[in-house]
Amino acid sequence: MRLLAPVFLLLALGGCSAERASDEPEQPVSQRTRDSAVAQSGLPGAAGVGQAMTVADSAAARRALEDSLARER
Repeated sequence: MRLLAPVFLLLALGGCSAERASDEPEQPVSQRTRDSAVAQSGLPGAAGVGQAMTVADSAAARRALEDSLARER
């Protein structure tokens, strides 16, 4: 039994290694993607995150419209 414990320990540690199975590089997650995931979750305050994203989108659309109108002059 004493001889098997280190073997099991090494097998367990080897199974928990940090190496990834695939060779694909990990894609960074954007802040918008994170915020969207939080907004769709059931976490407290998630609705506020979703509303803030909606307000930010509206403001960006308004700025884009103002910019396009300013270029026409």
